[in-house]
Amino acid sequence: MKTPSILALSLAVLFVAGCSDKKSAQAESPKPAEPSLTEKTDNAAGQVKDTAVQVASDVKTAAINTKDAVAAKIVEWKLTPDDIKADLETTGRVVREKTIAAGEKSGEVISDARIVTVINGKLLAAEDLSAFKINVDADKGVVTLKGTVKSRELIGRAIALALDTDGVSRVVSILSVEESAEPKSM
Repeated sequence: MKTPSILALSLAVLFVAGCSDKKSAQAESPKPAEPSLTEKTDNAAGQVKDTAVQVASDVKTAAINTKDAVAAKIVEWKLTPDDIKADLETTGRVVREKTIAAGEKSGEVISDARIVTVINGKLLAAEDLSAFKINVDADKGVVTLKGTVKSRELIGRAIALALDTDGVSRVVSILSVEESAEPKSM
């Protein structure tokens, strides 16, 4: 009877000894080295650069899409240079109204000050319009644009940017083309 107990005890001792050898072998194996501060900085800089490149690409794509959308609206709202020329010759001004499309909010009132601020921001962001002084006034969603630009095309763009602003229902443009910018007809 003592033999099985001794045998069991011997096996238990060998098992414990074998387990402790594995643990000590694992403890003695070298741990992977922590990245140095320089490596961490380089990795972070690489991630920032990748993010910046992606953001720049996204901004460029958004700008192209916005420019395409405005170009489509210029045609839709009859704001091409020929349309502008016809209106200016007939009435001396260009007036366009925005109809409310399905799904748009019609009861929301947006302050005139906010409308003016948003339109001024859009005009400043437009490279070809930012150099010109265009006065923007708003009264209950009706926007009036006054000033001078270099071409009839820019009148159309300014009107489209204003008309494509939340809270704007109508745009009245009294913008004129600079004398030196328009070619003289003979």
